[in-house]
Amino acid sequence: MDQTLASLLSQRRKEKFELHESYLNQQMVRVLKTIGFDRHYVRAHGAYLFDDADERYLDLLSGFGTFALGRNHPVVRSFLREVIESDWPNLVQMDVSALSGLLAEQLVATAPTGLTKVFFTNSGTEAVEAAIKFARASTGRDRILFLEHGFHGLTMGSLSLNGETAFRRGFGSLLPGCRSVPFDDLGALEAALHSRDVAAFVFEPIQGKGVHIPSDGYWLEAQRLCQKHRTLFVADEVQCGLGRTGKMWAVEHWDLEPDMLLTAKGLSGGHVPVGAVLSKSFIYDRVFDRMDRAVVHGSTFGKNNLAMAAGLATLQVLKDEQLVRKAHELGEHLLKTLLPFKEQYEFVKDVRGKGLMLAIEFGEPRSLKLRTAWHLLQKVNRGLFCQLVLVPLLKEYKILAQVAGHEMPVIKLLPPLVISRSDCDWIQRGLNATIADCHRVPGAIWELGTHLASQALSPHRKAKP
Repeated sequence: MDQTLASLLSQRRKEKFELHESYLNQQMVRVLKTIGFDRHYVRAHGAYLFDDADERYLDLLSGFGTFALGRNHPVVRSFLREVIESDWPNLVQMDVSALSGLLAEQLVATAPTGLTKVFFTNSGTEAVEAAIKFARASTGRDRILFLEHGFHGLTMGSLSLNGETAFRRGFGSLLPGCRSVPFDDLGALEAALHSRDVAAFVFEPIQGKGVHIPSDGYWLEAQRLCQKHRTLFVADEVQCGLGRTGKMWAVEHWDLEPDMLLTAKGLSGGHVPVGAVLSKSFIYDRVFDRMDRAVVHGSTFGKNNLAMAAGLATLQVLKDEQLVRKAHELGEHLLKTLLPFKEQYEFVKDVRGKGLMLAIEFGEPRSLKLRTAWHLLQKVNRGLFCQLVLVPLLKEYKILAQVAGHEMPVIKLLPPLVISRSDCDWIQRGLNATIADCHRVPGAIWELGTHLASQALSPHRKAKP
């Protein structure tokens, strides 16, 4: 009898780190082993992961937002099973798909005013690439503006809009005409738009790297400036959309009406990659303006049946389980329980966010002993202090979370929208205890810090088991 996938995994699962060291990214394995994240997860359900000892973990990474519905949601699985067990035609190409038409219709029904057309992609970064092309084609302009510290993907076009130098370094010349402007600085934005040759201003309403939110009034005035200079206003909601922030779309917090809105991650239901560009009709009509340009931009697998079914299932679950409202209510509750940390702990500089997209930012403490310890870690890596919280948070409290960006002293909380009130209490207890331990110098936590610093400074070498 032919070997099943389950039996193959059963035989080889424990070899996963060796396989990755040999054939994939050995530095990622080194990172996981160094910080003690080298677990063997064997199953997953909802907001939880389970390891080979049947320990339950609360997942606050959510696959960087992919598992908005939690893992292995039964409705998504049912929709996908129905597609797999059917004989429906798929990707005929010289045809149009009913499933993609239905998903487009339902996305438009949720969208801000004016977004009436949809283009499907395989991912968030591909949606950004499409938006760049659509903006240039529909305006006749080349330049694209983006915000410092923004993250829009890692393919060459979207990387050209990436506000983090660490991601751009080493990859040579990027797309010309792309320029960053300072975050939350309307004067800088207006100056950059003044030349009237900017095709689009691409932004995250809430930045994923750091969970940064601009001051009140910034987005509405930025939208007005773009309209004044005939620049497209493009909202990247790949991470913050689909209920994540307590609104269906984050732009709703400011009553914005973008010219394009980009989504992906959570639309997949956690199973089949899918992204989409929602746009105003005049943009779409200028890109696909004649019959001989009907295929001027496309994506081979963009409208495949499994992806479309996953998207339809996701929208149904968001509605039926009222997850957008739940994200708002639980997010407010969780934020309320975490805000006291600012007064309780010297290391906590800020607690912020909307819905279930939250961040805890650390900063230089007041007392001399703590300040000295802080600076020792900062010299090695500005994000290293976070690991003093995150490592014991996983080991002792079975909560999986990570830093919010490269060399950022910020922990991001991005739980599935299906978490419970008791999960919020679990988060508060774990963070409270681990942050409190960081204030005991010397102590076991700071011994961990010394170990992590020495590993960060050591030359590249193969990780030991």
